Amino acid sequence: MDGLNLIEAAGEPGVAERIALVAPGVTLSYGALSRATAAFCGHFQGAGVGPGVRVAILSQNRLGVVVAIHALLALGAVLVPIHPRLTEAEVAVLLEDARPALVVREADLAALEAMFAGAFAGEAGGAPRGEVPVMPAVPVPASPEEGDLAILYTSGTTGRPKGAVLSRRAFVAAAAASAENLGFREDDRWLLCLPLCHVGGLSILTRCLLARRTMILVGRFAPEAVLSAIVRERATLLSVVPTMLTALLDVDEGNVLARLRAILVGGAGAPERVLAVCAGRGVPALTTYGLTEACSQVTSQQPRDPAVVEAGSGRPLPGTEVRIGGVDGEGVGRIQVKSASLFRGYWRGADLPPEVVVDGEGWFDTGDLGCTDAAGRLQVLARRTDLIVTGGENVYPVEVERAIEACTGVSRALVFGVADDRWGQIVAAAVVPEPAGGVPSAAQQAAVEAVLAAELQGRLASHKRPRLLAVVEELPVTPAGKLDRARAVARLAGALRPLSSR
Repeated sequence: MDGLNLIEAAGEPGVAERIALVAPGVTLSYGALSRATAAFCGHFQGAGVGPGVRVAILSQNRLGVVVAIHALLALGAVLVPIHPRLTEAEVAVLLEDARPALVVREADLAALEAMFAGAFAGEAGGAPRGEVPVMPAVPVPASPEEGDLAILYTSGTTGRPKGAVLSRRAFVAAAAASAENLGFREDDRWLLCLPLCHVGGLSILTRCLLARRTMILVGRFAPEAVLSAIVRERATLLSVVPTMLTALLDVDEGNVLARLRAILVGGAGAPERVLAVCAGRGVPALTTYGLTEACSQVTSQQPRDPAVVEAGSGRPLPGTEVRIGGVDGEGVGRIQVKSASLFRGYWRGADLPPEVVVDGEGWFDTGDLGCTDAAGRLQVLARRTDLIVTGGENVYPVEVERAIEACTGVSRALVFGVADDRWGQIVAAAVVPEPAGGVPSAAQQAAVEAVLAAELQGRLASHKRPRLLAVVEELPVTPAGKLDRARAVARLAGALRPLSSR
């Protein structure tokens, strides 16, 4: 028993009465959620789902998704989560690659919610609307501890997505490391606003399940809804990407975020000005670094760490090692990770084992570039594919973005390389001015150009300063909420203008 079977968990002493899930309109104990999970298990078993069977799920966060995932975990199936915002063509590519035995879409989940409505109604304040499901006639098998839990596709912003094959053991190890890092408490309640189709969201579900804690589901991300749920449901933990954190801070007039015990900020580097706002308001933002191939987190700050506003992603989680390979003269090299939470490899089809990219000693080269300080704290400087080489000099986009975002009147920046016959590449930047919102006026564009030309002189060497600039209303993001450099290059190429006074 690996702890990932909610039906088994509900049978443990004292667990059935605990609150497992708070979702819009319903609150479910572990006992009630186990009955709903068993009902879904029976449905999936009738469709031929069992240990090792791949099942794709395409849906926004909703009650039925949570129950379906718990059912598939109990059955030992392999989840293939796919973001519902992808186009049909993009979805077709992933389905062709994964070849799932069953595809579950949002309409299917809505039908299951209606079919088993009685399992959810009893604890929502109303009478059951039908027969409360019991355990399926076919016994739910003991969950296989050695099997795979999910095939999670990387975002694919720089090429064809790859499916990372993640085992049940990897998720268990990742959850244990996170719990130790945070110091899980009896009263912890984790609010989920990240998509369950991404490793960050799925990891919150497994962490709460393994710790027998409460998960609060808010559905689609909306800043006001998240803040209301924090107060109403007494949330203590929250995970967000930087764009979400910025949106929350913009509307948090009552400083609700300061009530939380910890906010894990990952998916991309948080701007220093945002961290400074958090520190000033007493908002417990903990910067992290993670990746799909490691079941989310690799490094993180801890709740007991002092608030910081400088760049950094904390220290390795318990049981995780990080080293920097191929270090250059500035101490920058490839970030390499060793952990029990690492994936088994990249999916190559049902007839072949995963493509193993972890070396014989257990190290995985992430392809990201960074360095560590004397205290072992990691600083991520660039995705390897994002590195800009101009005139033979390396330029790390994150470093330039931080310098630009520290300039007067700048809200957000995205830096990327543009091909150039003379230099190989030159540095380009897309900038959102303050206040954000609305198409920037000609006066705003001129003001940003003047500020960057003046203020970057003393902050960046000449080869790091942008030669091309686009002042834009907003920056493109991936379905996971991360800044999308690949799409920015395609969309903004025609809007770039030379930036003078270098």
